[in-house]
Amino acid sequence: MNRRPTLLAALALTATTALTLSACGGSGDEGSTEDKDSDKIAGADTGSEKSAPPSESSASAAEGRPKIDFPSDAKNVFEYEKTGDPAKDAVLADSTLSVNSVDEAIFVGSTDTEALGFYNTEKALSGSITYVLGYIKKDDTWVGETRYFDYKVTLSGENGAYVTYCSDESKSFIKNKKTEKVKDTPTTADSYVLYNTKLEKRADGVWQTTDVASNRGSKECQP
Repeated sequence: MNRRPTLLAALALTATTALTLSACGGSGDEGSTEDKDSDKIAGADTGSEKSAPPSESSASAAEGRPKIDFPSDAKNVFEYEKTGDPAKDAVLADSTLSVNSVDEAIFVGSTDTEALGFYNTEKALSGSITYVLGYIKKDDTWVGETRYFDYKVTLSGENGAYVTYCSDESKSFIKNKKTEKVKDTPTTADSYVLYNTKLEKRADGVWQTTDVASNRGSKECQP
């Protein structure tokens, strides 16, 4: 059920070739965010475990980071095994918070949330703002659960990293805030998306997402 117009689909991620897409491979663009605005949305709030990151509330409230809040009818589930490498695990945790920060902005109906600019910068931030504004313009939000899985992280020097992962949007749906109507879309290949992301570490240790590319309908992300 394509809940989300693929997040930042129009962005071109540089250096995607540095990524190894073994389990969650695929390539290709899916057009601009507007193309599928009526089909889908961005993720929700918790970090569910396989060996998963902490929930967005506890993780983002720590160390002076902004707290991220979500409504009770929507959540994100992040599935990944911790690597045992402190740098890689920090990258993975902040990658999930980047996703959550975009969703929080959608729920709040504002691009001025503290977390959005805290976890995203450069092309990722400008693309996120455009993406969120698309929801605000239509008075849309989303409900349900989005699952993120098949994470792979590659470090690039001391302050750079690439993360690839898949999403399953089959259980999340667009909801109009005014009418309260939920768009019950069927599960198709487009319910599964491959993401390639680039992150950079700030001086304070926060890994910000700087660029995102996505491939909706990726065969390697489908069950």
